[in-house]
Amino acid sequence: MKKLGLILVLALGAVSAFAQEGHTMAEGTTYLKNFGYFLAMGLAALGGTIGQSRAASAALEGIARNPNAADKIFTPMLLSLAFMESLVIFTLISTFVV
Repeated sequence: MKKLGLILVLALGAVSAFAQEGHTMAEGTTYLKNFGYFLAMGLAALGGTIGQSRAASAALEGIARNPNAADKIFTPMLLSLAFMESLVIFTLISTFVV
């Protein structure tokens, strides 16, 4: 038990002893940060539109197969579209805030 405690203390001590300071960004490299933000926004918009199109397609196929189930399908479809759109909006807002 004492050996396990000693190994644990040495392992945790070695992590802090060999820790290095983080690299700072040089001046003029903010374009990489902006590129990353706008890339994330574009990917979020792409994923959101693909997800929305698939959800709407599946809901419309379900309604076409069984028109009596339109009332039961419409509300969950609308909620799922709203949730997908909210993720895209959150990404847009976080891109402009940061």
